[in-house]
Amino acid sequence: MDRVSAFDEPLKKLLGGATAKVMAEHLDLHTVGDLLHHYPRRYEERGRLTAMTDLPLDEHVTVVAQVADARVMAFNNGRGKRLEVTLTDGHGRLQLVFFGHGVHKPHKELLPGRRAMFAGKVSVFNRKMQLAHPTYQLLDAESTDEAGATEAVDAFAGRLLPIYPACKQLDSWRIAKAVDAVLPSAQEAVDPLPPALREGRGFTALPEALLKIHRPQTKADIAAAKDRLKWDEAFVLQVALARRRYADTQLPAVARRPVPGGLLDAFDAELPFTLTDGQLKVSKEIFDDLATEHPMHRLLQGEVGSGKTLVALRAMLAVVDAGGQAAMLAPTEVLAQQHHRSITEMMGELAEGGMLGGSDRGTKVVLLTGSMGMPARRRALLDLVTGEAGIVIGTHALIEDKVQFHELGLVVVDEQHRFGVEQRDALRSKGKQPPHLLVMTATPIPRTVAMTVFGDLETSVLDQLPAGRSPIASHVVPAKDKPHFLSRAWERVREEVENGHQAYVVCPRIGDDEDEAAGKKGKRDAEQEGDKRPPLAVLDTAEQLAKGPLTGLRVEVLHGRMHPDDKDDVMRRFAAGQVDVLVATTVIEVGVNVPNATAMVIMDADRFGVSQLHQLRGRVGRGSAPGLCLLVSEAHEASPARARLSAVAATLDGFELSRIDLEERREGDVLGQAQSGVRSSLRVLSVIDDEEVIAAAREEAVKVVAADPDLEHLPELRLALDALLDKDREEYLDKG
Repeated sequence: MDRVSAFDEPLKKLLGGATAKVMAEHLDLHTVGDLLHHYPRRYEERGRLTAMTDLPLDEHVTVVAQVADARVMAFNNGRGKRLEVTLTDGHGRLQLVFFGHGVHKPHKELLPGRRAMFAGKVSVFNRKMQLAHPTYQLLDAESTDEAGATEAVDAFAGRLLPIYPACKQLDSWRIAKAVDAVLPSAQEAVDPLPPALREGRGFTALPEALLKIHRPQTKADIAAAKDRLKWDEAFVLQVALARRRYADTQLPAVARRPVPGGLLDAFDAELPFTLTDGQLKVSKEIFDDLATEHPMHRLLQGEVGSGKTLVALRAMLAVVDAGGQAAMLAPTEVLAQQHHRSITEMMGELAEGGMLGGSDRGTKVVLLTGSMGMPARRRALLDLVTGEAGIVIGTHALIEDKVQFHELGLVVVDEQHRFGVEQRDALRSKGKQPPHLLVMTATPIPRTVAMTVFGDLETSVLDQLPAGRSPIASHVVPAKDKPHFLSRAWERVREEVENGHQAYVVCPRIGDDEDEAAGKKGKRDAEQEGDKRPPLAVLDTAEQLAKGPLTGLRVEVLHGRMHPDDKDDVMRRFAAGQVDVLVATTVIEVGVNVPNATAMVIMDADRFGVSQLHQLRGRVGRGSAPGLCLLVSEAHEASPARARLSAVAATLDGFELSRIDLEERREGDVLGQAQSGVRSSLRVLSVIDDEEVIAAAREEAVKVVAADPDLEHLPELRLALDALLDKDREEYLDKG
């Protein structure tokens, strides 16, 4: 078998169809290579019982523990039987429960004093942690299942016990057996690290590292294997990104320099405030990039409300001054309309170029979205192709083939995580030469994540809030435990409105007929998770509030399925103060700017991610009055969901929250979404904890790519890249 095909061998050949099917469907493992890269999550030591004091709720866990006692209880007037088993580890206790026909075998086997591995989902019943119907494997030789127990003892005696990321259908120890079957293939591993780099850093050989991560003899084995495998992951990803950056530097672009006395100077002269030091510094970085003859690729990240739109607008005006057009791409129609409104307001008469009464130094600012009427759309397309419009703001309707530009010089993408790499490249291809690119994100990203997720972009950070922004107080409202807290929340909303302010109420769902199917699915999912109901909906909540606690206030709704004109109308009236309370979905998450809105109540807040909550909260406290954000939740006090909400309530620092967000989600998911085409490839590398590894791998990757851009002399590295990148993205990298 040659070196490549050993890793490409389908699992069903070695493991049998049923096991391979479960691995493919539930763990996304298809080949021998996939399984060899499915590393243990942690290791248990023989003879040491697992600490049970901090088991995560609602997660599948594997514990090694001893049976303290077991008893069969009758219920339903003696018609039903329940086996309750108590496990101990010397520190804490954990309850197991088996029902019905599932009682007999464990009742015979789980006798006091027995030790076993147990796997199941942690839930709470009567305020006690429990596993219902866990699967288990006995670890002592006196077991009734002699063959199984002897095998378990042989496999784990005196060794570290690998605990694998598992699923309901396949336990950790069954995965361990499958790994044993494919482990000989580790000898065929193709080593992606260039020999000089491997030797220079004294790394373990790759086959040995794979052997040590799966079947370590000592803790030192695990450390050596992890060091090596982290480097592989970091280095291969950084090479992919370095090749992309290198390809971009080979592209030509038109240098765009601001013209003295032009549009930008006229705009700056009219600004009613001075720019922050941060805005000036970042603007200089952008203007320096725009002045070069290869395309700028810059990520502008900043805290909610740090003034990113203003910085981007100044860059767009500089490009218009230099004879180019600028396009701003927004993820939703609401946001595109909001940007169009705020940019035309900021520019004043400078946005009326070519119109009677407009400024002679001005330019036309047009809006282009998918749902515009034909006459307005035709006019906008004509303004773009003739060059009449210097600035266009739109949704991905801008990417369509029909859209032609006179001279596209700059593309600004708002909220990068909503756009795939392909979409931003489709817009870039509309320039005669590649336009400059500025990507804005309001989700603060830790430095290492920026290096990994947005590693093909240079990064600018705006971390200073403009003067005059108010503090936001955040509190968790435990609606289930303390219903009177929720009543008080609606009183607080009334108080804000009585003081002349406005409020948002955010819900996870719309709740109309089209939503019904999703609601049913949500209800099913919720019931499976032990919740009693589907997420709250905008339409129902608005009706209940208007008839109940907020009677007499002007309550309106806003959601993504409304007609664009209706959405725009509601937003205009809310901005003008004609609506007291706006009940909305997350369409208000980014870019919506109503300084008079001071309060926000987020219903079912535990259904939202950390950065999403931070984004939503950023809609209040935008004026001189302090902001208030109430996170309403029915989640159990000890649950991870409540811990997440408490973390959001405790800090306004987006960078800190983004770390919490990452620690909670698997980083691979983050990378998988943001880098279109890159599979969830991070298994041992942590983009939070391994900052030094990522920074060093980036340096090495830059050197390797500078010396050999096509990796002609490094075929093994090229193979590893092929495995990381899918075909479309690989072609894209080749094209640059």
